[in-house]
Amino acid sequence: MSLLDIRVLGDPILRQETKVVEEVTAELRGLVDAMFETMHAAKGIGLAAPQVGRVERLTVIDVDEQQLVLFNPEIVERDVKTIKGEEGCLSIPEIYGDVERSARVIVRAMDIDGKSVEVEGHELLSRCLQHEIDHLHGKLFIDYLSALKRRAAISKWSKEREKYPGNVRRLTASEVAAHHHRDEEL
Repeated sequence: MSLLDIRVLGDPILRQETKVVEEVTAELRGLVDAMFETMHAAKGIGLAAPQVGRVERLTVIDVDEQQLVLFNPEIVERDVKTIKGEEGCLSIPEIYGDVERSARVIVRAMDIDGKSVEVEGHELLSRCLQHEIDHLHGKLFIDYLSALKRRAAISKWSKEREKYPGNVRRLTASEVAAHHHRDEEL
């Protein structure tokens, strides 16, 4: 198992714009495999490259038995109809908040083979796509919360943060085995 460290809130990489991927290399394919392993071990459904300390515009998603590898994803169409739902994030463990997102999006990206693909997401997949694409532009789900709810989340995080020296979340075998609070963290 090749688990990667997950960067947590406070690490500057989570607020950086990522770099466009020109070509899918063998090294990037290996990164994709490690990202999937890490995401699954952490009981997540999405993971973006900055969350594992990388600057490539890349995300992996596993929703409704659909595994996606998306390089340079961009939303090309979104519904005006929105849905509100609870979100969590592997980079802000134990913090949750209700976020309003488009109910449906269409995303254009490059797949693991370097081919152009379009993905249509509804409900949870739509939410996950939007959440992960936000990560690639330095935006976090807490940025969508009202000032009051955001302050409460940050206050709660300040107590959790001490568990992650150096703003790094290392998944241990016991943590992976014991983690069962949520299975829909993005």
